[in-house]
Amino acid sequence: MSISSSHPGRDCLIGRSLIARYSSSVRAALDALPENFVITDPCISGNPIVFASRGFIDLCGYTVGEVIGRNGRMFQGPGTDRRSVLEIREAIRGERGVQISLLNYRKDGSPYRILLQLSPVFGVDDGSVVHFVGVQVPISRKSRAFGSSMRDVVLGSCGMEMCVDSMGELGRCPQFDSFVDSDNRGLEAEESCEASELEKQKASTAINNILSALIHYSELTGSVVCRKRCSSFAVGSLSSSLNTSLGRIKQSFVLTDPHLPDMPIVYASDAFLHSTGYSRQEVIGHNCRFLNGPGTDVEALCQIRKSIQTEQACTVRILNYRKDKSSFWNLLHISPVRDASGKVVFYIRVQLDEGSKNEGQGLNAQMRLLGAVGAVKVAVRSLSMGPGPSKP
Repeated sequence: MSISSSHPGRDCLIGRSLIARYSSSVRAALDALPENFVITDPCISGNPIVFASRGFIDLCGYTVGEVIGRNGRMFQGPGTDRRSVLEIREAIRGERGVQISLLNYRKDGSPYRILLQLSPVFGVDDGSVVHFVGVQVPISRKSRAFGSSMRDVVLGSCGMEMCVDSMGELGRCPQFDSFVDSDNRGLEAEESCEASELEKQKASTAINNILSALIHYSELTGSVVCRKRCSSFAVGSLSSSLNTSLGRIKQSFVLTDPHLPDMPIVYASDAFLHSTGYSRQEVIGHNCRFLNGPGTDVEALCQIRKSIQTEQACTVRILNYRKDKSSFWNLLHISPVRDASGKVVFYIRVQLDEGSKNEGQGLNAQMRLLGAVGAVKVAVRSLSMGPGPSKP
């Protein structure tokens, strides 16, 4: 197997990436799979491709030697949508999967539209991401939906909201986000399209088949991998005192933990559950993007992400969706919550349903939002010397 690199140490890591975790038979088993896919290693500089299937090689027109050791950006070109590229990067930073339409280019320069499904592979031993699997399903011309808004393409099955990484998490894997082009070149899509339900199902089935093979061959070596981060690395519990204090606050809000991968919700108020229709079990441990949908504004999501990256508060008006798929205009305020030492330990999201007649009891919207934020900050700071949130 030829590797596209001029660094012997890196080449060795790439060559051993699979056999270091899986049995020596894994490569033959992966070669036998009919799907178009690659496997990348985010813990090697540049997140290079360490395996490319026969179907993928046939699809892109490159040889195996030209692909191994390279980053997935090699398949991008002048028509690749920049916002789709950004969403892929955010998924990798957040150590989560994504399914999105993308315009790629073959070796001969011809473009082809694909449905990309990306999935992380977690190590059971320490909960870290050891590989990413990227499946490509060609989108047939007959299933293309012309005239769709770009926000539908960008949001796809998974919105961008709050896909903010923890610096502590990224630190162990340099260039963790470099599965895609890191210089943010302005790449605009030549056309908008949407995969059919059959193509989406095909991508999901392919991911399941590949992950099943990886899990099986990891069990043979004892370095077991899994599809999801193990529960021992999941959201930690808040202290009972903090839960009690937060329970006295009647507004609709959630707390998210920026020190955990994908910035999950660690507390949800009763008012939030009532207004969205979700149960507490369905909310805790998940990123807030489940509130997004086809009408959610991408610019608002970008504003939210920027405010979190800069540890600043922001207020946006955004279209969100309840569990029953009904939409509502949400006046959303997001603010960092610091402990007594000034460290950001949570982010609070206070939401006001603009269609509700019972919100606020005559107070203006800004006062209602800031009142909830102030109450949460007081509760957290007063208890910051005791058992607190999860540590990074």
